[in-house]
Amino acid sequence: MITIALSKGRIFEETLPLLAAAGIVPAEHPEQSRKLIIGTNRQEVRVVIVRASDVPTYVQYGAADIGIAGKDVLLEHGGAGLYQPLDLNIAKCRMSVAVPDGFDYAGAVKSGARLRVATKYLKTASEHFAAKGVHVDLVKLYGSMELAPLVGLADAIVDLVSSGATLRANHLTEVEEIMQISSRLVVNQAALKVKRKSLQPVIDAFSSAISGECISDVLVSAMPVFASSSRKKDQ
Repeated sequence: MITIALSKGRIFEETLPLLAAAGIVPAEHPEQSRKLIIGTNRQEVRVVIVRASDVPTYVQYGAADIGIAGKDVLLEHGGAGLYQPLDLNIAKCRMSVAVPDGFDYAGAVKSGARLRVATKYLKTASEHFAAKGVHVDLVKLYGSMELAPLVGLADAIVDLVSSGATLRANHLTEVEEIMQISSRLVVNQAALKVKRKSLQPVIDAFSSAISGECISDVLVSAMPVFASSSRKKDQ
């Protein structure tokens, strides 16, 4: 049995074509099911639905053989016990520093001011500011990061940014990009040794899919079946 750990949302949606290219089609869409373990068109493959931040942990400890996680999540996790063979180039965004409109971030940094920064990426933020010699106190939050500067909890935030629309809507300005983010394929190191014959073809199929070398017939034939079953649930 091959177990693949995925999270709901954008990563799952952008992973579907890659799974199909690997000949794997989930039997149900997680947004339309309460199941956390979902079968696929292949009897020996199943998908488990977990929080995005938990994907590396499930793979590290062998509860899943393969997972797909953002670079941001992997950096915070540390990567222990994980083999990261591929950057899938999906769910792209950037990790940035943002401050309230009108806040002189450059001036504050230059003067050596100590800034309070809200983020859920404590490890990455700490390393970034330390490398730049910026003095910060980090505040751990799990969501609604944009609210922190608006209510005086923080001077700045470190968060993921796609279009920047949410920042603008909350009168925040992106002042510094820390890094580009995309999602990666991760594999349990022990499982790769024990199950190499079954896992390597899946890894190779993902590699071919992202390089545009092949798109499995499953993408054409099986995906409509998946979509059809989803529509039936909506009726």
